[in-house]
Amino acid sequence: MKYPIQKKRFKRRLSKRPKLKPIPRIVVPSFFTLMNLFCGFVSILLVSEGNLVLGAWLIVLAGLFDALDGFMARLANATSDFGIELDSISDVVSFGVAPGFLIYTFALNELAIVGILLSALPPLCGAIRLARYNVEAKHQEDSTYFKGLPIPVQAIMLSAFYLTFMNRTELFEGLNQGIISALIPVVILLSFLMVSTIPFDKIPRFDRASVKIHKNKLILIFIYFITIVIFQDIGLMFVFSFFILKGVGLGAYIFWKQAFTDDPDPLEDHTSIS
Repeated sequence: MKYPIQKKRFKRRLSKRPKLKPIPRIVVPSFFTLMNLFCGFVSILLVSEGNLVLGAWLIVLAGLFDALDGFMARLANATSDFGIELDSISDVVSFGVAPGFLIYTFALNELAIVGILLSALPPLCGAIRLARYNVEAKHQEDSTYFKGLPIPVQAIMLSAFYLTFMNRTELFEGLNQGIISALIPVVILLSFLMVSTIPFDKIPRFDRASVKIHKNKLILIFIYFITIVIFQDIGLMFVFSFFILKGVGLGAYIFWKQAFTDDPDPLEDHTSIS
């Protein structure tokens, strides 16, 4: 007779225990964000030890994790202020400090204080770019374009420059300071584009409506991916150069339309055909 009584007591105790809360959806994108940060940290360590090649590829891998965290956040509808702030902190390290340290160790250390200042441009301009994005993300509606060059693109472009030309320095022998003469304008241009208001493509959502509207963009992203897989470092250089030139061309088109026509928002017209 005692057994049923004990069973009832056990059920009563079990019912009083607090129920376990489900794992928050924000955990999944935050994992990819932290992997992005981890890759940036390890990249800095490897470059400091002289392994610049693996350090550069880790910056590229950090870019992949950054794209995945954004994709997972949209897929799980887990976008939050916490996620935005964590992402920005990670990006400053992986796409600001890490590529700045890479180009300084690679070549700019030969310029003493000037090299330090030039190497500091990616993290400094990247921090400004991220701070502006965070403010606008809280007060403006979602857009199909980034305002200013995304910091991961800048970082991957610098990594691609190193990976492509590290063993081809003879191509720059005709310049005053060799490869440094080519690297300096690249760093300055990419840093300026980050703090500019030039629109650059954003990866669209992968829901049915977005796929239908941005079909051409998704096809282009697939072509980008295949090109990088096949041609690796040269593919990175080509794809991200094209991406940047496409954005600059769109910026020039918008400037011309606003300056010489009555169209107040030419970007809206361009979005409809992208």
